[in-house]
Amino acid sequence: MNPNPLEKLLQQPAPPPDPAARVAARRAALAEFARVQSAPVADSAQSRGFFQALWARWRLSRESNSHGRDSMPWYSRRMLLGGAASICIALVGGMVVWQTLQQDPRITELQVAETAHESHPAPEPEPYDAQSSAASTSATASTEAAEPDVVIAQEAAATAASANEQAQAAEHELARQAAERSKDEQQARAVVAPMAKSQGPAVEGTEEVVVGGLRESLANMMEAKRDTGGAADAVTSADIGAMPDTSVSEALQRVPGVAVAKVAPGSPPAPPPVPGTYREEGRDRFEQFEINPVKQVAEEPVSTFSADVDTSSYSFVRGQLNQGVLPQKDAVRSEEMINYFDYAWPVPESRERPFQPTVVVSDSPWKKGRKLIHVGIKGYELPANSRPDANLVLLLDVSGSMNSPDKLPLVKQSMRLLLGSLKKTDTVGIVVYAGAAGVVLEPTPVGDQEKIVAALDRLEAGGSTAGGEGIELAYQLAEKTFRKGAVNRIMLCTDGDFNVGIDSTQELKGFVERKREKGIFLSVLGFGQGNYRDELAQALAQNGNGVAAYIDTLGEARKVLVEEAGSSLFTIARDVKLQVEFNPATVAEYRLIGYETRALKREDFNNDAVDAGDIGAGHTVTAIYEITPVGVDARTVDESRYSKKIERPHVDKGGKAGEYGFLKIRYKLPGENQSRLIEKPIVPTGEKVSAEVRRDVTFSTAVAGFAQLLRGGTYTGAWTYEDAMAQAQSSLGDDAFGYRREFVQLVRKAQAARGL
Repeated sequence: MNPNPLEKLLQQPAPPPDPAARVAARRAALAEFARVQSAPVADSAQSRGFFQALWARWRLSRESNSHGRDSMPWYSRRMLLGGAASICIALVGGMVVWQTLQQDPRITELQVAETAHESHPAPEPEPYDAQSSAASTSATASTEAAEPDVVIAQEAAATAASANEQAQAAEHELARQAAERSKDEQQARAVVAPMAKSQGPAVEGTEEVVVGGLRESLANMMEAKRDTGGAADAVTSADIGAMPDTSVSEALQRVPGVAVAKVAPGSPPAPPPVPGTYREEGRDRFEQFEINPVKQVAEEPVSTFSADVDTSSYSFVRGQLNQGVLPQKDAVRSEEMINYFDYAWPVPESRERPFQPTVVVSDSPWKKGRKLIHVGIKGYELPANSRPDANLVLLLDVSGSMNSPDKLPLVKQSMRLLLGSLKKTDTVGIVVYAGAAGVVLEPTPVGDQEKIVAALDRLEAGGSTAGGEGIELAYQLAEKTFRKGAVNRIMLCTDGDFNVGIDSTQELKGFVERKREKGIFLSVLGFGQGNYRDELAQALAQNGNGVAAYIDTLGEARKVLVEEAGSSLFTIARDVKLQVEFNPATVAEYRLIGYETRALKREDFNNDAVDAGDIGAGHTVTAIYEITPVGVDARTVDESRYSKKIERPHVDKGGKAGEYGFLKIRYKLPGENQSRLIEKPIVPTGEKVSAEVRRDVTFSTAVAGFAQLLRGGTYTGAWTYEDAMAQAQSSLGDDAFGYRREFVQLVRKAQAARGL
């Protein structure tokens, strides 16, 4: 039986070691190690590295074969063949990808731009040190070689280091280029104003975008105006009217002093701001004030304040609560919260006596024994056929800060609603401001509504905010087109972010005060949150004989500009002041709820030169005092030890000694400079009023209590949000528009935001 061939082979003596075969095997292993450690190729330089490695392997294989086919072990040949196959596959794949990128290079650029835009700007890559990298790679490879093949190992390591160096250098170059593109893109987006929808792409390398349809740039126009002594920072509708296919906002940014960046073809438009960005920064500004303290009648028996018909506080607070957050304390003005609602106060029958005061006395829900005194007036309502014509100048903020859905787009919608409540014989002009001011539309009859709407549709937001120049230009237009016998009013729509030119509240107040003497009034409509300047809106409206409202929704725009259009536009009484003198024999102490920013000195009441609030047709004004009657154990301030005690009178309750106080109201009729006086005593029993008035007293008390809770509830005792909801729910009445039911929901949202 023949022995097993394998056993026979094992029994044979081992051949002597072949030094050449041993060296060849080690060379092949080192070449494969260099291939694995090399970075994949991405460009032509990296491809050359791969070809060098392939050439080295081929040379090593050839040297090994010179010693005979059987001199190279089978596993070395297999490793060499496998490495060569891997290199070929990588080369083919790389060439396919490279050809694809060459056909459409925008793929790589778009990916880099999107990544840079969505994340933080790419940092500058650290400089690549080729020497240290090559040395590190060479040292690592050299430790693997030994004995007679040390030179071969160094050659293989150098080849691997060269390929690795080229790959890393290419990666660093790509990162650097991406960082530069990201930086340039962000700088361009920061300064380029939004382009009009109808305008084509900008020309590459242009320093200034010349508006289509205009033979010369607005910059040249402005320079010409300066040379001729005209307004240096204003553009008229004649200037803008020649460019019907262009955004008005963009045109305003072409005036001198406003930077315009070069725009490359195909540049992506600036992304719109994310809703809530400004709001999260919390930059809304309100006038700071302390709530009215409790006053002792023996020391300060007279309370004097100006009427207030503004409602901006309520709608701003509503916007905050609808977002699940509590408003700033200074944003809560109790009188504006109360006066947001309409009440059933008796309406006067004569325009000569534009309102009839109503006084109601009730128990205070916040402290047992105390009383509430409601003083309510409702303005005379003008019949529709007797309303005078209106000459309105819409002053619209189109700066970059208005680029938000709740700002300029809402302004346009609101102005369209206003047009629907005006007569065809009324006129409307439009002035806008961004980096500068411009007249977009000369006063146009409302009957030509399509022309007015077209001017509104052309507005786009962008640029800085030269609000002071806008106000000045609006008054110039109103004076030039002043209509005798009509209501001449400017309606400013803004978020209040004035950052170019005059932005001082005091300077703007002084300017507006001087203009109102000419019969041109100013109302302010606030929009948006985040950088809303309420203190500026209040100051301008108060000194411009106008109203201040805040528009947070289209529903609020309908309420202010449609349902209450008469009261917002047509004044029936000017400089309305209220004064209450309390009787120290019946009242120990009192406090006025709200009107902190409307307080007047006692001597201001009889001074007709002192400005006060105006009341429009159908406006309601409600003031609430909380008093502590004499003899009731509910005083806040202890009686002075050394003060002279006043004995309670023993006279008829209908006499002066039995009164709680005495109410006086001063007002001026439109066109008159001398005030008229209304007087009325305040008796403990109050007046006999209807059930509707009693219901409204209950509801207004709930609103007053809620406003005080939002400011900390200093004087509301143990009264809670639950009490406010219950009291308001019991006095909803008809509530045709749902405002009172909405109030109940707001109280519930405030309770949730407070975490109660």
